[in-house]
Amino acid sequence: MNRHWKTLLVAAVVLTSLHATVVAAQDTTSTVTGQVVDPGDAAIVGAQIDLRTSNGAKVLRTTSDSQGRFMLRGLSGGRYVLDVLHDGFQETKQTLVLSGNVMEATRVQMPVSTLTQSVTVSASPALATETPVSQSQAEVSREDFKNSPAITVADIVSMMPGVTFVPGNGPRDVAISVRGSSTRQTYGVRNIKVFEDGFPVTQPDGLARTDLTDPHAYSSVDVVRGPSSALYGNYATGGAINFHTRSGSEIKGLEVGADFGSFNYFNDYATYGAGDDRYQLSVFLSNVRADQATVNNQFNTVTANILASFAATPHDRMTFKFINNDLDTNLSIRLSRAQYQLNPYQLGCQTYSVAFATNGCASVSVYVNGYNGTRQSLGAAEAGLNRHDRRTIVGARYEHDLTEKTTWQTQFVWDNRDANQPTSSSAYRGTLPSFNVMSDLLRHGSTLGRSSTTVVGGFFNYENINSTSANLMPGGNATIGGATQTVQGSHLNSGFHARQEMSLGERWTLVAGLGGEYTKLSALANNFSYPVGGTPTISPVTANRPFFNVAPEVGVQFRPDNAWRLHARVGTGYGTPQATQLFTTPQGAFGNNTTLKTQRNIGIDTGADWALSSTLQLSGTFFYEWFRNEQVTQSPGVNLQSFTFNAPASAHRGVEASLDWHPLPQRLTGLRLRTAYTYDNQIYTDYTEQLTTGSVTNTFARSNNRIPGVQPHFLDGRVIYDQSTGSLRGLGGYVEATWRDQYFLDNANLLTAPGYTLLNLSLHYDPPVGHGFTSRLRFFFDLQNLANKTYVGSAGNITDSLNTSGQQNGASVLANSTGSIYAGTPRASYGGVRVRF
Repeated sequence: MNRHWKTLLVAAVVLTSLHATVVAAQDTTSTVTGQVVDPGDAAIVGAQIDLRTSNGAKVLRTTSDSQGRFMLRGLSGGRYVLDVLHDGFQETKQTLVLSGNVMEATRVQMPVSTLTQSVTVSASPALATETPVSQSQAEVSREDFKNSPAITVADIVSMMPGVTFVPGNGPRDVAISVRGSSTRQTYGVRNIKVFEDGFPVTQPDGLARTDLTDPHAYSSVDVVRGPSSALYGNYATGGAINFHTRSGSEIKGLEVGADFGSFNYFNDYATYGAGDDRYQLSVFLSNVRADQATVNNQFNTVTANILASFAATPHDRMTFKFINNDLDTNLSIRLSRAQYQLNPYQLGCQTYSVAFATNGCASVSVYVNGYNGTRQSLGAAEAGLNRHDRRTIVGARYEHDLTEKTTWQTQFVWDNRDANQPTSSSAYRGTLPSFNVMSDLLRHGSTLGRSSTTVVGGFFNYENINSTSANLMPGGNATIGGATQTVQGSHLNSGFHARQEMSLGERWTLVAGLGGEYTKLSALANNFSYPVGGTPTISPVTANRPFFNVAPEVGVQFRPDNAWRLHARVGTGYGTPQATQLFTTPQGAFGNNTTLKTQRNIGIDTGADWALSSTLQLSGTFFYEWFRNEQVTQSPGVNLQSFTFNAPASAHRGVEASLDWHPLPQRLTGLRLRTAYTYDNQIYTDYTEQLTTGSVTNTFARSNNRIPGVQPHFLDGRVIYDQSTGSLRGLGGYVEATWRDQYFLDNANLLTAPGYTLLNLSLHYDPPVGHGFTSRLRFFFDLQNLANKTYVGSAGNITDSLNTSGQQNGASVLANSTGSIYAGTPRASYGGVRVRF
C-alpha cells in the first residue's frame, strides 16, 4: 500500500507543478454563472448546457441544478456560444464575450417548443453509439453523485430505472444488469456493451469489468435499454452503457480529494484539466484501499484515466484515451445460505479448525501434494485466496468532416487484461490482449425530403486467449500445484451496422437499423488429470465454432405535444458463447461443453416520458422479450467450476418507471423527490433439466419457473434538499431508501435469497462562490445502512440435486450448497473533502 501511495503522491506533485506552470503562463480567467427558466420564469431543472467556441467546438458541459442554476469556471477570454437544450423547449443559444478576470451572470429563458421543433432530428450525439432515438434510455449527471463517496459504479446507477447491480468478486467489481442481463453470474458485466468516452471497454469475448471504474472520474453515465445488437453487435442482448469522463475545460485546474470511512476505507485522488477551443486534456489518478467487513477482503487499487483531444483543423479532430487499473485484493469464499445465516462476515474463519462447520465458516478443499490423493481443508486467508489483475486500455479516434453534414469517424482500441485469480481450490492465470477497430460515416441531413441522421459503419475486433488453471495446495499465499487446464485460442468478431433516424412530419420520427456479424471461436483446451499411482494424462478438447448473426430493429417516436414523448420499438440481440464456457461441464469439471449455442432475443418496448412542467417529470416503459437458447450460469459448489448451459426458451417481461418531482417550487425550491422502479419477471417457457447423482438420473420440467438470480422488484427513492439562498447556501443532502425483493437461487425455485430494505443518509456542503478559499472546498458525509441490517449483497445461482431415490432435494439441503452468497456491508460511515486549485 505504501508503494501505491507514494506513486499517487508523486503523480499529484507533478500535476500540481504542471498546473502552476500553466497558470503562470495564462492570463486571468473568467466564470460564467446563470439560471435557466421557462417563459413563466420557473426554474428548468436538468437542462443540458454546452459552452462552445465560435467555431462550434465544445469546451464545457454541465446541467442546471434544482433551482435551474449553473456555473462554468476557468474560462479564458474570447467569444463563446451558450447552447441550452431541454425536452419540451426550443434549443436556446446566447453569445458571450469574455475578457479579463470577470464573473459573467446570464439568464437563459427557453421558449416552449412547437410540434415541428420537437421532432427535428438533432445533429448530436457526435458518436454513433450514444443515446439512439426511440429506445428506452436514462442518464445520470455528475450533479447526482458528486457530493457522495461514490465507492463503486453502483452508487451512480442506482437511480436509473431498469438497472440493477450486485457486488462481484472484488471491491469495485459490480455485476451491472440492464433488465437482469448480468444476474445469472456473479462477476463482471455481460450481455451489455460498455463504452467510455465512446471507446469500447468490453473485450471481444463480451466481458467488461468495473474494477477500472472510479466514479470520481466521470461527468455522466447513459444507459440504453433493450436488445441492441443492430447497433452494438455481439453481446448487446440487454443494451449498452456509456461512461463519460470530465473534459479539461470542465475541470480547469487541479482538484485533490480524500475520502475516508469505516473498515479503514481511504481513497486519495487527483484530477487535472485544461483546455480551450483547440484542445482538451483531463487526467485522473486515484488510490483506494480498505479492509472491508468480511474477513479476507482487504484491497488496494490504483487507477489512472486520461482523455485528450485536439482539433488539428476546423474539419479534423483527434481523441486519445488511456486507462490503467492495478487491482490487488484478497478474496473471501462465497457462502451457502446456511453459512450466511450463521456467520455472514466470516468472523474467526482465518485458519481452518474442526469448529468451522459449527461456526458457519467456509473453506476450500485442496490436494496436500497439489496433484492427487489426500485433501486438506483451508480457510480463505490460510489458502491465500486473492485477485491480482491489471487492465490497460489505449485508444485513439480520428474524426474528419467530409462535408458540412457528413463526418467520418475511425477509432482503434488496444485492450489487455492480465488476470491472476486464485479464488477457490483452483487458480486461474491468463493474459488476454485484444484490439478493436471501428469506422463509421455519420450524415446529418435529409432523406427523401425528410430531416434524418444516417449511420453506416463496420468493425473488426480480435482477442488472443492464453490461460492456465491449476490446483491450489497448502502453504499459503496461493501456493500452486499441478496444472489442471490450459487454453490457447482466439475470439474474432467482424461485422457492419446501418441505421437511419428520419423525421416524418411534425410529430413522428421513424428509426430503422440492421446489423450483421461473423464470429469465430478457435481454441484448444488441454485438461490434465493425475491418477493416484498412475501416469498423468492430458485430454485435449478442440473448439472451432463459426457463427453468423443478423439483428434488425425498427422504432418510432411520437410527440403529440411539447409535454409528451411516446416511443415504441422492436429490437433484436444475440450473444455467442465465449471460449472459456466451452470447456467446463455441468458437473463443474474441466471438459467438453462445445455444443453451447448462441443466445438470441427479440424484444418490444413501449413507453412514455411526460414533462408536465420543469418541476415534474415522469417516465414509464413496458417491455417483453423472448429468448432462445438463453445462456444461464450456475455453481455446483465452492470446490468446482461454474458452468453455462442453454435454456431452449424463456421470456423476460417487466415495467420500468421513474419520477423527478419538485413538490414546492416556490416555497421550498430545493426540495426534490426522485424514484426509480424496476419490475422484472423472467421465466423459463421451455426447459427440461436433467440431474444425476451416482447412477440415478432424473429429468424435471422447469417451464414457468422463475429464472434464478433475477430480482423481480427493485425500488430506489430519495428525498433531496439543497439550500440555494441565504447564509446556508450550498448545504444539502438526501435520505435514500432501497428495496429489493427476494429472488430464487435455483431452477426448481426451492431456495431464495431474502429481500431487504436499506436506508442511507447523505449530507454535503458546497460553499458558493465569493467566500475566498472556502469556495474552493467541498465536504460530504454519508451514513449507509442506517439500521445496520444484515442482508445478502450478492448470490450466485446454485445447482439443484437429487437424493438417493432420484427425487429433488428440498430447500433445507440446498441451503448447504456452497459457493453462492456474499453478505452486504453493515452500517458504515464515510466522509470526504475536495479542494480546487
